[in-house]
Amino acid sequence: MSDTSAIDGLIDDFSYLEDWEDRYAHVLELGKSLAPLNEAEHNTESHVEGCVSRVWLIKEPQSQGDDPVLSFRGDSDSLIVKGLIAIVLMVFSNRSASEILELNAQEVFDALGLNQHLTQQRANGLAAMVRRIKAEAAAAQSS
Repeated sequence: MSDTSAIDGLIDDFSYLEDWEDRYAHVLELGKSLAPLNEAEHNTESHVEGCVSRVWLIKEPQSQGDDPVLSFRGDSDSLIVKGLIAIVLMVFSNRSASEILELNAQEVFDALGLNQHLTQQRANGLAAMVRRIKAEAAAAQSS
């Protein structure tokens, strides 16, 4: 993988937060900083199935070719989920399709301490977002 600075920075930020309450507050702040999608973008095509809260993700190709670079935008009706989306976007955006497919998101989430504190429903929603992004990368790579 070429550039891990976004992931490294995210892990570094979380490493300074000693307890889950501080990490939770940081996730909420990340959610507040996420730019919302417009109403037209809240549609069935961008909706992510498998999340308890409503989640929308939009793929934005940054380059073309056999291994395009992809960026993503997202939104949710839940502030904590918006924070999780912000984390997912930091991990996956501005990467080539092959990098996205190779990236082990579970390792990143473990390093952040997310998995041990998320409810099963939230963890399932996080996994659904990752599956969606990887499916978008696979589709972009094959087209």
